[in-house]
Amino acid sequence: METRFLTVDGGHIAYDDTGGDGPLIVAIPGMGDLRSEYRLLRPILQNAGYRVVTMDVRGFGETSAQWPDYSAHAVGCDVLALIEHLKSGEAIILGNSFAAGATLWAAHDAPTYVSCVVLLGPIVRDLKVSWFAMLALQLGFAGPWRVWFWATYWNSLFPTHKPADQGQVKAAIMKNLREPGRMAALRTMISLSKADTAALIPWSRVPALVVMGTRDPDFPDAEAEARWLATQLHADSLIIDEAGHYPHTEMPERVAPELLSFIARVHV
Repeated sequence: METRFLTVDGGHIAYDDTGGDGPLIVAIPGMGDLRSEYRLLRPILQNAGYRVVTMDVRGFGETSAQWPDYSAHAVGCDVLALIEHLKSGEAIILGNSFAAGATLWAAHDAPTYVSCVVLLGPIVRDLKVSWFAMLALQLGFAGPWRVWFWATYWNSLFPTHKPADQGQVKAAIMKNLREPGRMAALRTMISLSKADTAALIPWSRVPALVVMGTRDPDFPDAEAEARWLATQLHADSLIIDEAGHYPHTEMPERVAPELLSFIARVHV
């Protein structure tokens, strides 16, 4: 799809747009990933009558690499700028991993712009990391193998089923991270605390769906994390058995029907 650009304070945001006059869905990928993350879900949503816009977040894809702020809150502001630019009314926002926090910030800052959110493999609070994992992370980013290290980790987040084009997508991510400034953006994003987003959760009032794979390796107990977040948000939850950190990419046929049912139920 054709890449479009929106200039905001500090850089430009790259996105694509299926067009149409259906309700707007804005989909945000996780850190270090590309908007192609939604390539399998997008046609399903489009065929259901939605206008689907996917964007590259600060630091990655075709969006500018260097920014003064890489936080979930800053990305949420970019999302709101994009919704306003598209002039398509309030939006449904999908956010994966750290970008789940961006959806909550967007809804908090401009509730009239956001009808509901879908949090996919959400990381919205600081997680306890073992000393061994911290050491592995430091070593992984310490040398010229850092792009390979990240791509290998990314690949491990699909424990049960890798899409047919996984190799091409992995190569595209690696190529993107070799561009100037992008690996530095990733390292900065990883280092940021999510305490501000966690503090926001009890005050969130936006209708939400929490989607989590049972084999998401970012959590010691992914189901428990999903239950905790759903309880905090008074949200619905969807547990995808055997899926990892990208349930919507790994098993879109199981995620899409429930996602569409949720949107139809709460979107006004």
